[in-house]
Order: sequence, then structure tokens, then C-alpha cells
Amino acid sequence: MPIYEYHCEGCDSHFEVLQKVNADEKDLSCPHCGDKRVEKQFSAFATGGVQNQSSSRASSRSCGSGGFS
Repeated sequence: MPIYEYHCEGCDSHFEVLQKVNADEKDLSCPHCGDKRVEKQFSAFATGGVQNQSSSRASSRSCGSGGFS
């Protein structure tokens, strides 16, 4: 399930919610003040992963061979 960012119009706070893709904010309320006037925000997504800095491939700017030689 993705994490969505919301803005509360009541207290001007921002918060995140883990919810299903097709979920609607109509049943959602602000965790800070309880106001139901919340609006979904657009945000950039992040990818996770560990990068080994000692590897010569990690310091390379190329995408690699994709497993093909």
C-alpha cells in the first residue's frame, strides 16, 4: 500500500497516511485536530535501496549492462 501525503485545512498541518490505491479521503480526518477538511497532496516518490560506495559499479554514472554482457 502506498503512503499518501495530506494537508489539513483546519490546522494547516501536513501528515502521511498508508492507504489503498483507490481509497478516498472522505472518511479521513486530521490526526492533529480531527478536522475532516483534508486534501491529498502531490509528492515525489522515493525508491529505497542500499548503495555500496566501495563498489566500482556504485560510483559509476552508467546504468550498467542490465545483466547482459
